[in-house]
Amino acid sequence: MSVKSNESLTHRQRQALGTQQLILEAARELFMDSGYGTTTIEAIAVRAGVAVSTVYNIFGNKRGILKAIRESWHQESGQRDLYQQASQERDPARRLEMAARATRQQWERGAVMMAIYQGAAAVDPDAAAELHSARAGRRTNLGQTVLGWASGFRSGLEPRHAVAIFHSLTLPEVYLELVREWGWSADEYQSWLAESLKKQLL
Repeated sequence: MSVKSNESLTHRQRQALGTQQLILEAARELFMDSGYGTTTIEAIAVRAGVAVSTVYNIFGNKRGILKAIRESWHQESGQRDLYQQASQERDPARRLEMAARATRQQWERGAVMMAIYQGAAAVDPDAAAELHSARAGRRTNLGQTVLGWASGFRSGLEPRHAVAIFHSLTLPEVYLELVREWGWSADEYQSWLAESLKKQLL
């Protein structure tokens, strides 16, 4: 769902965008509080303060809302732009520091989204397939990015091993384990990830 600049939107379009955000926020809260499987479109509409028909007209169904939550997360995290900037960086160490920052922002903003998707995947085969596809897509995209950086890695490190190391260290489960379970700050995670990537790859 693409979003135009606010300056170019009409009053009606701004109202529609505001309604979409209200619905997404309501859905996020309910998916986390009550679970994806038990949350109904009716409950989302009540929480958002809109008509049930409005939710259906905008998103179609709960899976449409789920996809919109994921796309909103991608836009908010800014991680795609950071990876592009990192790929333009010539210093390999600085490049990995930027990648660590991108990963921190990705999971710092996406931990809730990941929990929602995992809950949805447990009760909805289509959501499970979508989560599997998203993970496969991330693995492919990261692989292409890291292979592009291979010339800056240490001698003797096979490119496919570099990709495996990078992908494993940047998994959301690692972020959640360190930050949620062990109480690290996001800054501590980012610093650890940057140093670990440099130690393993450079």
